[in-house]
Amino acid sequence: MLFLAKFLPLLVYPLGFACLLLLASLLLRRRLPRFSAAAIVITLSMLFVGGNRWTALWLARSLEWQNIPSVPLPNADAIVLLGGATEPAFWPQPWIHLTEAGDRVLYAARLYREGRAPLLILCGGSALPIPSPEAVSMAQMLEFIGIPDSAIIQEPDSLNTHQNAVNVKEILNTRRIHRVLLVTSAMHMPRAMLVFKHEGIDALPAPADFLVTERDIEESYGNLNAILINLLPDVQSLNWTTRALKEYIGLAAYRFAGWL
Repeated sequence: MLFLAKFLPLLVYPLGFACLLLLASLLLRRRLPRFSAAAIVITLSMLFVGGNRWTALWLARSLEWQNIPSVPLPNADAIVLLGGATEPAFWPQPWIHLTEAGDRVLYAARLYREGRAPLLILCGGSALPIPSPEAVSMAQMLEFIGIPDSAIIQEPDSLNTHQNAVNVKEILNTRRIHRVLLVTSAMHMPRAMLVFKHEGIDALPAPADFLVTERDIEESYGNLNAILINLLPDVQSLNWTTRALKEYIGLAAYRFAGWL
């Protein structure tokens, strides 16, 4: 089930779907030449639209700017940090690796140092036989930068956002914790907040790992050169579009499953 949940969406993201269309075009080019030509046109159009910066910015911003918190953030009873920010030290890496979303960990540490909450709850397991769950890796990173072990609670069993919320709720009930600051990537925050609210958790958004800033929006319309460049597809924009589509598909799937 976990494999299908990871694999099937790849076929509907722009790059995967484009590959399917091109394969169908190749196989049917003699029997259905019109379909073959149409598949190529659709493929090019999809990659052009999905890979240009304006589409990527619009989709990413539509998710990331939904939960902009008040400044400064209010205090809470705990900070919940969701996984997706670290990887174990696979050879030849000498130690824990911070992924592109690694500033989640640093932001959670900053909130703790600012006194926003006295506890950090780290969520993240692994479906693979790796040296340690992600919660353990995050704990090691936080301890390395000076967060005391006594302030850290590990939740190393969850494999998705729904399980994050269910397991965190058990911890909160056991420790009589009421309000939490929820730290995750800004793009993932809408789904995470809905799931945590659905579980009855009083969570306040504390997003990190923003892809889109005001500067990005201003620069995309800065001048004619910027407009022309942003129209052309590039790998980063296609990646942002894919990540945003992943979240929208996740929202639909979670709603269908009754987790929102």
